[in-house]
Amino acid sequence: MKHEKTQYNVKTLVTMAMLTALAYAVMAVCKIIPKVGGFLSLDAIDAVIGIGGFLFGPAAAAMMIVVEALLEAVTLSTTGWYGFVMNVLSTVLLICPAVWIYRRRGGTSGAVMGLAVGVLCRLAGMIAFNYLITPFYFHMPHAAVADMMPMICMFNLVKGILNASLLMILYPPVAAALRRMGLVAPSKAPQEKRRFRFEPLAAALVVLAASVLVVLIMVKVF
Repeated sequence: MKHEKTQYNVKTLVTMAMLTALAYAVMAVCKIIPKVGGFLSLDAIDAVIGIGGFLFGPAAAAMMIVVEALLEAVTLSTTGWYGFVMNVLSTVLLICPAVWIYRRRGGTSGAVMGLAVGVLCRLAGMIAFNYLITPFYFHMPHAAVADMMPMICMFNLVKGILNASLLMILYPPVAAALRRMGLVAPSKAPQEKRRFRFEPLAAALVVLAASVLVVLIMVKVF
């Protein structure tokens, strides 16, 4: 199933702005979560950006995360250009492949497949980018970053799975509400293609609960 090319009309831009503002608010709330390893921040903004991506396409998702990351960089962030670059890269790697696949396959299977690919892309990409970028920001040798790779890998895997499961849970009701409000055009996909089945959503709830437990362990709550 292929979606029509997104038209960036006033309603689309308003909805994107609303979701970007919501992502910024979620980021601000998540600042209370202790950082993993002293510099890895856990948040759920990817799930919010993903809603916009599923509705409007990967380019819209990329624009939303750039705006959100820029707002964060000039207001609440303490990591400057490094935080901006890593925030943009991590979200783009997770959400854009997921959106690209979902908008071609449609339905729950497309969402699950896309998010699984996105989690793996994020994991691989952040290993590379942390190895290349982090030494310059923290003024440490590459060997020191290599020693931190198990923690970095676990962090990005858990964060990716947590946001993917949240997106699976939140997208159907949020998209339906936005369509009822007239902010998003009705779906032109066949009913069987756009229906989200209960079983994957229940599985997403289980995965989300497990991810939250792992997060609590990572930030040493337990």
